[in-house]
Amino acid sequence: MRIAVVRERAERERRIALSPEAVENLTGDGHELVVEAGAGEAANMADAAYVEAGATIAPDRTAAIGDGGVVVGVNGPDTPELRAGLGADHVVLGLFDPLWRPQPMAELAATGATALSLDLVPRSTRAQAVDVLSSTATVVGFQAVLVAGVRMPRLMPLLMTAAGTVPPARVVVLGAGVAGLQAIATARRLGAVVQGFDIREEALEQIRSLGAKSIDLPEADPDDPTDPAQRTQAALTPHLAEADVVITAAQVPGRRSPTLVTDVMVEAMRPGALLVDLAAERGGNCTLSRADEEVLHGGVTILAPTDLASGSPVSSSRMFANNVVNLLRLLTTDGEVVLDLEDDIVASMLVTSGGEVVHPGVREMLEPAPSGGTES
Repeated sequence: MRIAVVRERAERERRIALSPEAVENLTGDGHELVVEAGAGEAANMADAAYVEAGATIAPDRTAAIGDGGVVVGVNGPDTPELRAGLGADHVVLGLFDPLWRPQPMAELAATGATALSLDLVPRSTRAQAVDVLSSTATVVGFQAVLVAGVRMPRLMPLLMTAAGTVPPARVVVLGAGVAGLQAIATARRLGAVVQGFDIREEALEQIRSLGAKSIDLPEADPDDPTDPAQRTQAALTPHLAEADVVITAAQVPGRRSPTLVTDVMVEAMRPGALLVDLAAERGGNCTLSRADEEVLHGGVTILAPTDLASGSPVSSSRMFANNVVNLLRLLTTDGEVVLDLEDDIVASMLVTSGGEVVHPGVREMLEPAPSGGTES
């Protein structure tokens, strides 16, 4: 089977979908690997390393994707230029974010290509080996703490020095998914005093298992008419007021990021504090966040980087590549891609096939809104 690895065109993207080690594994399986020239440069993976691993170097994208086979990228082909040359004989793998941005999937379907979105891997034990989102979130959580450590105006660990005692920084992490838990673990390693919050009880247990303190909200009064979200925000405000760093990491696939931190909560934070919002691509967890911009509000700095997944590009590319290798082995029978729709992993990831968008959730997002209503 022919597998093409393309160079990423997205701004600030430094990863590559398959590392030389992954290419060596796939050529060992009997596949033909073609890598677009320069695809691994941003991740310090030279063309020569791919040649040594058994791949052929193609001079450009068109030559790399050829007339058919599997095309692997970190990000999906979301522009006409990147979709050029794709056809019914191609199977495309990448991060498409199709539930949030469905229109590019309709345009990709029009090429006839089959597309499987790496964003849609089901959350199951069996799917962990192909779970690119978890690998990506691990990098994001780690990088978030490094960014905070560089930008915050104080040191993170407790230090006993001849110049006196330096107290540890206080870090609060809101959202204990993979990124949030990694942020908690990293901040703990750097010596900070860490608190974590999540609405899920099992996530609070995971926070405590990392040596951090969980923020446990008081039981709600059933007669209290206050909106639950507002009640949660009010309960979190005192914890944020004492924090040197707040990291927000709550996301819902295909939906706008939930609001965890309001203007009023930021105004309660101490001057010099730092907030890092990891959900900015879908609106952010903080009402003041602006994607890839720095906002200063009442002495609090708010950062909303969207490129943290490309941090540590060697490690992040290798993790991504290992997931892709496992997926390709799952999809392949006798050297060819066979899409078994009885397999829950395949069925969950398949977005386009036969010139149509076939994923129910994406199809629903593409349907026009009901007419006849009025806007208030």
